[in-house]
Formats: sequence, C-alpha cells, structure tokens
Amino acid sequence: MRAVVIGGCGFIGSHLVDSLLKDGHSVLIVDNLSTGSLTNIQQHQENNNLEILKIDITIDKEALKDALVDAEFVFHLAALADIVPSVENPEKYFKANVVGTLNVLEAVKAHGKIKKFIYSASSSCYGLPENFPTKETDLISPMYPYALTKKMGEDLVLHWGELYKIPVISLRFFNVFGPRSRTKGTYGAVFGVFLAQKLAGKAFTVVGDGKQSRDFTFVTDVVDAIVMASKSKKENEVYNIGSGNHYSILRLVELLGGEIEFIPKRPGEPDCTFADISKIRKGIGWCPKVDFEKGIEIMLENIDNWASAPVWSSKDIERETKAWFEALKEK
Repeated sequence: MRAVVIGGCGFIGSHLVDSLLKDGHSVLIVDNLSTGSLTNIQQHQENNNLEILKIDITIDKEALKDALVDAEFVFHLAALADIVPSVENPEKYFKANVVGTLNVLEAVKAHGKIKKFIYSASSSCYGLPENFPTKETDLISPMYPYALTKKMGEDLVLHWGELYKIPVISLRFFNVFGPRSRTKGTYGAVFGVFLAQKLAGKAFTVVGDGKQSRDFTFVTDVVDAIVMASKSKKENEVYNIGSGNHYSILRLVELLGGEIEFIPKRPGEPDCTFADISKIRKGIGWCPKVDFEKGIEIMLENIDNWASAPVWSSKDIERETKAWFEALKEK
C-alpha cells in the first residue's frame, strides 16, 4: 500500500514507519522537523520504499495536497504536545493541532480515494477523570489548550469523516513510552523528562508524592493498534489505546534507578490515568503485548541511542523535497 505518515520523524510516527516498511509498504513521511528528528529514521536511509518531504501542514496547503495524491492510507500523528507551553502560547497550539489537522483533512478530501485515515488523539481530553478504567463515553473535560486542541482535531476528523464520507478512526493514546521518547523540553511527558535527567546524571523530579499513576503504554503496542485499525472495516469510531493497567511514578523511578527530587504538584494533572480498552479489544481484536517492566528494560537497553547524531541532514531533506515537487510539476 501507499502510506503517508504525517509526523513520521517523531517518536510514535517513526515506529509506525518502521512497521510499515517492514511489511513492505511504500511510505511517504511528511514532517516539518520542528519536533521530529531524522535520527529516528536514519536506519532507513537506504530504503527505496521511503520518501521524506519537509512540509509545514499549517501553511503549505497546496504542497500537502500534492503529497497526498497517490495516498491510500493517511496516518496523522503530527502535533505540538506538552501542557505548560500550550498555556503560555495557545495560539501556536491551535494553529498546529487544529488548523494543521483541518488542512490535512482538506487534502484528503481533495482526492477522495483514501482507504483509511487514522488520527492520533489524546487521553488528555478526559481531563481529571472520575471513572476508572475510563471509557470512550466518559466525560470529556480538557484542562488546558493542548488537550483542547487535540480534542478539537478529533472533532474535525469525525465530522469530516461523516460529512464527506472519509473512512476515519481516532485513537486516544494513553501515556505512550518507549525508545526515541522525546527528551527535549522542560515540560514534556514524564518519560522524556526522566530520560533526559538520567542521561544528564541528575535526580528525577517527581511531582507531588509520586503515588499518582499512569497508564503507560509501550510504543510498539500503540503502532500495532494503529496498523490494525487501518486494516479494519471500522469507520468513524473512537478507541482508547492503553496498557490495560496503571503504574505509579514511584514504581517507574524504581525501575529506571536513580535519586529523587520531589517538586510541588501542578494543577490540572490527574491522579490517575487508566484506559478501558474493551471497545478496541472487541471491535478490532487488538490487545497490548509488552508489559510495563519489559518496556522499561527495552528502553534502558536502548538509552545510548538518545545521544546519537542524525545521518541525514535537514538541508538534504529540504533539497530532496524541492526536487520532488519539481518532478511532480513536470508530470
């Protein structure tokens, strides 16, 4: 199949690219490289089934439409994450997560032959959930602009799917972790922050008492869910993607190994995230395979990879992108 992975140089996106290429599919990555890294896909630089285009989905609407001309499957994983920066600059997050998603949907609609559109939504839409495990039908209550803009993106996807007859599925990810987790940024997801601190030999900054728990879901399980959803006959559905359990931050620190520095709890963060995954188990047949302890073991085995430098350069990708569009014009 011809698959387009928007945000394919990012953490989850690059693992999806791994899976698609392993299965022999033709893959086009669309990424502006603002948060994604070429390091994440450097192992594929000799693979003729992979192309990369540097496109900003928030402004390059015509280039985006051209890129999706031959697409059969579109996986939209590009987004700005993190809580505090979204509070400080909500307009930036609205542009990336809402306008960017709208532009992708319009590009998909322009061709009308997409077999499946998969959107990466966020469990942050539940805010401070009251029910555990949390179902897809539970209260939606975003607590900050990142969560709100991701939910707005999901609403756009479902609306475009219904109105324009695009086969869409939205997957709400719960606390994804694994190799290539982003370690840059002070306010990133807990895994990224802890990995950066471990690499720097610093103490882990644990928020509150550390007894809060998260539904940590290993990245390859998330990728399996994405692929299975794309192959399924389901359309216009929303599914939680979680591990089937939840684990405390103190347990995470214990497994990572290191000193702890406790810092004050931040408002708007839940004490627990725990997904009810019965809907996707029954509807698509997906279930997680990598347990928490095994996932941590895999991450620690690959921790040296975070210090590696990319083989490809951003300038090389920019040059190839320009050549790609020039060739398209000649056709």
